[in-house]
Formats: sequence, C-alpha cells, structure tokens
Amino acid sequence: MNEAIEVEGMGCDNCVRHVTEALEGLPGVKDVKVDLTSGQVNFENSESVTMDEISAAIEEAGYKVVK
Repeated sequence: MNEAIEVEGMGCDNCVRHVTEALEGLPGVKDVKVDLTSGQVNFENSESVTMDEISAAIEEAGYKVVK
C-alpha cells in the first residue's frame, strides 16, 4: 500500500537519510522517498505497519510527523 506523511524538522540531506533509514528499518516498509523541500515522505507499506509505529520511528530519529 502506498502511503504519504508530512515530516517537520528536516533541513539537510542527513535528515533525509535519517528519516529514510528509520522507515526502512520497519518490516515491510520500502521505496521511501523524502522531499526535503515540502517535507513529504512517500513509501510502500506492505506489512501494514501502523501509523503509530511509523510516527514513533520518525520521532525516535528526531523529527516530527505532522498529522
């Protein structure tokens, strides 16, 4: 399933890498694409990871999910 979220607090390529790695560390999450300018993060979620789990992974990496 394709999903998209908006993330605040990213300002550089390292931020993009941190968010990408945080999401790809979840089972079934792949094809993560982060748009640094808009804060939009698109990804494939084949294991139906919950949005709470996704938000927790991003917040643990130091960023905020905008709901």
